[in-house]
Amino acid sequence: MRRRCRTAWCCLCLGLLVWLTGCGEREAPVERAAKEGILLMDIGTEPKTLDPQLATGQPAHRVITALFEGLVIPHPQRDGVVLPGVADTWEHNEDASVWTFHIRENARWSDGRSVTASDFVRSYHRMLTPELGADFATMLYRLENAEAYHRGEIDDFREVGVRALDAHTLQLRLIGPTPYFLTMLNHYAWYPVPVQLIESEGGLTDRSGDWLQPGTIVSNGPFVMEEWKPNSRIRVRKNPNYWDHAAVALEGIDFMPIEDSNTAVRMFDGGELHIASTVPSAVFEQRVAQDDPHLRMGQQLGTYYYLLNVNQPPLDDVRVRQALSLAIDRGVIVEQVTRGGERPAHRFVPDGFRDYDYQGPVHFDPERARALLAEAGYPQGQGFPPLTLTYNTLEGHQRIGEAITHMWQEQLGIRVELQNMEWKTFLERKDQGDFQIGRSGWIADYYDPLTFLEIMISESGNNDSGWENADYDAWIAQAMREGDMAQRNQEMGEAESILMEDMPLIPIYFYSRRWLQDERVQGWHHKMLDNHPYQFVSLRTSD
Repeated sequence: MRRRCRTAWCCLCLGLLVWLTGCGEREAPVERAAKEGILLMDIGTEPKTLDPQLATGQPAHRVITALFEGLVIPHPQRDGVVLPGVADTWEHNEDASVWTFHIRENARWSDGRSVTASDFVRSYHRMLTPELGADFATMLYRLENAEAYHRGEIDDFREVGVRALDAHTLQLRLIGPTPYFLTMLNHYAWYPVPVQLIESEGGLTDRSGDWLQPGTIVSNGPFVMEEWKPNSRIRVRKNPNYWDHAAVALEGIDFMPIEDSNTAVRMFDGGELHIASTVPSAVFEQRVAQDDPHLRMGQQLGTYYYLLNVNQPPLDDVRVRQALSLAIDRGVIVEQVTRGGERPAHRFVPDGFRDYDYQGPVHFDPERARALLAEAGYPQGQGFPPLTLTYNTLEGHQRIGEAITHMWQEQLGIRVELQNMEWKTFLERKDQGDFQIGRSGWIADYYDPLTFLEIMISESGNNDSGWENADYDAWIAQAMREGDMAQRNQEMGEAESILMEDMPLIPIYFYSRRWLQDERVQGWHHKMLDNHPYQFVSLRTSD
């Protein structure tokens, strides 16, 4: 009996020792994933859609660029520089108003079908179909007659400046000289979509996204979708039919929608993420003090701003809008609230674009703000109706909102309530004009000031403010057609001066990027445009 007990006890101890040893040797998810070639990264919020012609926002952008590819791809290190994508070569006429792209012979959809010039023609037809309601349809207004077709002024798409000269030759005729055109093509609005599949799954103008489901979706990028668990994970794996399949080092990517950036940081520290895309202010300061080797930061071409619904009284009065802007001390916001290298915004277009030198008038002037509010009929805030500032759920947005609403109360004597909501609901409310003041941000889609200014033209699907100004639209239309870059910059400056005078939006600060990056991640470089082609990313293992 005693011998049996001793033997059992020894076996138990041996088993416990083996278990403890196994626990000690257990690999962290990032290490195991690195060995498998799987990048683990957070993307912020759950994308509303992954349809390249309906999507908006950085979360969707990060996934779409893994699944789809356009005529060109961004350079992995240099902003404003492109590399061949679906097109291996191209040329343009003398004034850069007619571009001809040669589709590579080995470009394939994930189902094995060839990518052809006709795929681009049919995709742009869908994008410009008014019934689709694509927010970025105005980006294709560079095409000859695209605006007229989208507005219903012509009904024959053959008049639009896009032609398939043969199966592998695409010609794009533009409204005027566009030397910066290649950088625009990096945006997913110009990507091809599988029109044949979309037609079979609900029709060209169907917005349900049924064709985007795993097992159904067809794409042409370096990866294909394997799994989509809403609010949990979007898993993509290497596309065996991608034209440059052999050069893609990653075997896959797990995109994780994590709204709380503190949670993302904890997951990074716990070995569950290779990249945490945002670092909260308090954590950022700690990591700087600790000289954390995983911390990355740099300037970003983006603007954090508040969008004002000009159809909602009292925001229909320009004096009220100007007063709200003048009462914000942006220096306090970036120095005491965000504290991550952001810069106070003195205009809508951020600093960083070469040769664009419009000097914005946005500043802090509480005395002038009070005078304007009094002129509008609200001296010292008396009789000012209740307003609501809406933002998507994120601690950083709340802290900024609390600081700014406090400034409005202190400087103007008005109260503005805060309202937070989930990302998809927030976007839907803004699209429907169901808001008064809305938290907004815009990151450059391509390297040119127009990427900011064109979203506020009257026809833009991204202009949810209700603001329309014919002079502004005219200056932007002229800049789109202008070949002389100095003249073009002047025209864009004229447009921005109108925007900053009418103030349908209030610039708060220019973004900086700060993120955590595992040392295993190679080929992920800081870029002001924050676009990272996954074809050039790899994972180093310790073996």
